[in-house]
Amino acid sequence: MSWSIRRRLFAALAGFTVLLCLCYTGLALVIAYVTEDMLVQRLLEREAAAVSMRWQQHGKLTPSGSDLITVYGGYLDLPQAVRQQVPPSAPRGEVFTTTGQHYHVLALDLVSAGQPRRSYLLADVAPVLVVSRLAREVGGVVAGVALALIALALLLAYWLARRLVLPLQRLAREARLLAPGGAVHFSERDRPDEIGFLARRLETTFAELQAVLQREQAFARDVSHELRTPLTLMHNTLALDHAQALGGQEQAQLRQSTHEMRATLDVLFALARAEQLPGEVVELRGGIEQCLLRLLDEYRWDASLLTLDLPERLEVVGNGQLTMLLINNCLANALFHGGPDCRISIAFAQGCLSIDNTVPAGQPRRVQGFAHGQNLLLRLAQAMHWDIVFHPGATQYRVVIRPALAQ
Repeated sequence: MSWSIRRRLFAALAGFTVLLCLCYTGLALVIAYVTEDMLVQRLLEREAAAVSMRWQQHGKLTPSGSDLITVYGGYLDLPQAVRQQVPPSAPRGEVFTTTGQHYHVLALDLVSAGQPRRSYLLADVAPVLVVSRLAREVGGVVAGVALALIALALLLAYWLARRLVLPLQRLAREARLLAPGGAVHFSERDRPDEIGFLARRLETTFAELQAVLQREQAFARDVSHELRTPLTLMHNTLALDHAQALGGQEQAQLRQSTHEMRATLDVLFALARAEQLPGEVVELRGGIEQCLLRLLDEYRWDASLLTLDLPERLEVVGNGQLTMLLINNCLANALFHGGPDCRISIAFAQGCLSIDNTVPAGQPRRVQGFAHGQNLLLRLAQAMHWDIVFHPGATQYRVVIRPALAQ
């Protein structure tokens, strides 16, 4: 079973707390024992200085004034337990016995009749040892206090682990509960630390991912809707080819369907990439003129039927590719529904671009893909934050586009 990040953090804090407590306890014991040994050694050195002074004054060893320290004139006079653990050449030593005595030995080098002489000071310090007595008398209290402090430290570690990990757990829970297509908002996004940065980055990432999924779904839906009509016409036209050879009208219909499919695919791919295309300043008049030249070549339309009323420069904020597709499809729809003899008027006034085309009286309404074409044109305009409105009529059709003008 995998551990959560809160359990891992608590285990790390608790382990560090116990380790720190044990280290400080051990260090305190070491300092206590060293201080005790240094105190005994200091007493021996003071007594050695006093014995040496009396030796120089009286020429003989005098007993120590302390009931803890005994003066021995030679190595062989020392107790056997001391001789077993301290060699004659050792200047000092510490002896532990099994009978309860605890000795500290200090060698004292004197001069007698011009000859060196080594005497020894032996201190039985068992009655004055403080650390071991404290361990026996108040060891339980110290252990209880230590355990209480460890328990308090563990509670503090648990509280810290819970408090530190809670924002991450809340962020993970909110990310887990995100529904496809739902609003993306994390409660920790306003924090000034790394968790807030992570929440904001996750919001951006999830929003971009949902936008990509929405564009993919829209692309699949549009492909199914927009290409079904021309594919059906092409299939039906080719099916008639088994009965008789294709005539000029059928071939023209095939070419028209192929042209529609190519134009529709261009629009669909442009919409699928619309979120990735940056906005820029576009010269709209130049784009309209390019579209008109292309349509004159493809449809062989009489340019004398065109009325153009545009300023010398018309700069708008949008995307060059989407702008060309929007204008080109509007003009292509005008020629498709108005016929080769229709009149087209393009004008710009009061921040609006209007494209008007005449519709011959009595001509049956041609609806081949046109409803879906309006939907695509509307989405093209929305991708650039433009407005587009369609005004159908019995003898005239008008498209009004309100672009975002450059400042």
